[in-house]
Amino acid sequence: MARGWESKSVEEQLEQREEERKQAGQADPAKARVAGAEQARARQMLLLKRERVLSEKTSHHARRSALQAALKDIEAELQKLG
Repeated sequence: MARGWESKSVEEQLEQREEERKQAGQADPAKARVAGAEQARARQMLLLKRERVLSEKTSHHARRSALQAALKDIEAELQKLG
């Protein structure tokens, strides 16, 4: 199932930040704090998306399947963040 542009954007941003952290190392503590804050914001955003998906009620089989797939993707992203 195709994911929305929003999920792809978040995933790309997280990958980019991970690469930047690897390149920068721990040389600059301020950058490490910023990276930690960005990771916390990404985690919070994923938690909010998860909450929204869980709150949706539907009796339509296709919509329910789409919500379950979205929830699975969100939980996978949360697990990557740790």
